[in-house]
Amino acid sequence: MITNTLSESFIDDLIAICGSDHVFTHEEQLLAAASDETEDLVYMPAVVVVPANTAEVSAVLKYCNERGMPVTTRGGGTGLSGAALPVKGGVVLWMKRFNQILEIDEANLQARVQPGVITQVFQEAVIERGLFYPPDPSSRGTCFIGGNLAHNSGGPRAVKYGVTRDYVLDLEVVLANGEVMRTGARVLKNSTGYNLTQLFVGSEGTLGVITEVVFKLIPFPPLNKVMLAPFASAEQACAAVSAIFRAGVIPSALEFMERDAIDWTLRFRDDIVLEIAEDEKAHLLIEVDGFDEQRIMQELERIVPVLEEFGCLNIHFAETEAQKAALWKLRRSVAEAVKSNSTYKEEDTVVPRASLPELLRGVKEIGERYGFRSVCYGHAGDGNLHVNIIRGDLSEAEWNGPVIEGIREIFKLVVSLGGALSGEHGIGLVQQPYMAIQFPAFQLELMRNIKAVFDPKGILNPGKITG
Repeated sequence: MITNTLSESFIDDLIAICGSDHVFTHEEQLLAAASDETEDLVYMPAVVVVPANTAEVSAVLKYCNERGMPVTTRGGGTGLSGAALPVKGGVVLWMKRFNQILEIDEANLQARVQPGVITQVFQEAVIERGLFYPPDPSSRGTCFIGGNLAHNSGGPRAVKYGVTRDYVLDLEVVLANGEVMRTGARVLKNSTGYNLTQLFVGSEGTLGVITEVVFKLIPFPPLNKVMLAPFASAEQACAAVSAIFRAGVIPSALEFMERDAIDWTLRFRDDIVLEIAEDEKAHLLIEVDGFDEQRIMQELERIVPVLEEFGCLNIHFAETEAQKAALWKLRRSVAEAVKSNSTYKEEDTVVPRASLPELLRGVKEIGERYGFRSVCYGHAGDGNLHVNIIRGDLSEAEWNGPVIEGIREIFKLVVSLGGALSGEHGIGLVQQPYMAIQFPAFQLELMRNIKAVFDPKGILNPGKITG
């Protein structure tokens, strides 16, 4: 049984654990932890605690668990599923002081990292050593490693290199009762009991609090080529995706953007200059990387005829590093550009890549039936389509009525195509009501029972994933 009742002694006890400079109760401080990038949702916590080390996290969780006080762990606040929102109030455990890269082991191609490290900072640190940590969500410049672990984040390069969980060897985790455990080992093969490491990755802070991670790394590929391929039809652009893989090429990134996504981003970012012809209705951003220039060129030579077969128009090749950076800035700025135009709901759908044209067509048809507009883009190479449903001038009744029913129809379509409700953003709060579309009741109950084993009192991030 959880409670939201905070006494003065409760705050004093938290101060005794973490220090008065790291326990916050003023409204302005609470408001900073009350929202993330999910729509315009705000849930106020009762107190924000910023621990410095594992011992403090352990003490806070033990104390809150004994009193049935809900605890929501927070990272960079860039999430899009509401997973970091303290919907039951209580304590927000903000991990921003866990910001150290503890070790980069060049001999074993591994790194030991705290969860408050910004993803891009970590990537750049290992690149300096000739190593590579590929997962790179669009918010990599501000998101925390811990949030990536919580949601099993991917990003553009997941198509070739995989997602966050593919690089996790071991975790240090604090359980709800304050006990500290290691889930794995610093080895590449491990068949020792249940794989608790992978259970925690993607669990959105509902099973425990991650305080350290050991990643495996790979050699950094120094060479790449980038192109922007325009199409007169968005469905044809999506159809070309599967054909590229059938031609024997695995790009390091293969991103889809429909026309509205690019137009809105170009208006939002006046530092990006790109001429878009009137007949260009969608684009694929394609990157091929590696260690050998000749092999990269051979892969491009395989890709171009495939694009032409599906009606590709005049391909834009990035000739310089500045041009490559501009194209990537364009893609990584889409979500921010959409948000600057309107409140929106972002549905993180994923289907087998060959089903992308059918998914896109279905999304647009559902939007017409239920009266909403959508802007679509995403990681087409792995079938991950971000569907941004724009509020615009829709009324409160329309936004919380027909639009919700339309989203339900989109998820039904996704599941019918062999897909899943989320590819990388997680379930959190806003996707939780749709879980029964993908899972039968007994499977959802199994998930709840797993949580109950780790968190019997239900204090850790309540209201998320399965409710």
